[in-house]
Amino acid sequence: MNSRVVGVVGVVLALWMALGRWPFGIGGSLSWWYVPTIGLIFAGLQLWLARRISITRARGKRTGRSTIVTLILTWVCAIGFGFTVPDLANGQLESILSLASGSAFSAEMSIALCNPLGIIAFVLATASIMFAYSDARDPKPEEDEGLEGTMVAHPLQ
Repeated sequence: MNSRVVGVVGVVLALWMALGRWPFGIGGSLSWWYVPTIGLIFAGLQLWLARRISITRARGKRTGRSTIVTLILTWVCAIGFGFTVPDLANGQLESILSLASGSAFSAEMSIALCNPLGIIAFVLATASIMFAYSDARDPKPEEDEGLEGTMVAHPLQ
């Protein structure tokens, strides 16, 4: 996994999560709350992960499967969050999903889905950072490692 790709995609997804409704014409005042609370924090987590992946590569180790899977799931949840997070447009809450369907029920369902998707995205991003830390670690020494060849004399002999 390339750390530059992780950094770029992470920042793009942070922008999507915070300001993704603006190209669809439903940007509103809530976006200015989403940028510092969701966008910057998610971008920071993704850049931190990109740094940990580059450290893993610099140490000559592979990025583990758990890091990659949690990262991909993070990105999927972030994309879903961007589609379902509401913004205050024309005096009512609208999301991209509710704009596409045009029903009030889908607006309520979008609001109901965006919270779990956002929480899961942040939890998985944190988990992928933890997995990336463990990818770069050296293996634990075995219990008997380093004791070969010499035995300590018993103190009473």
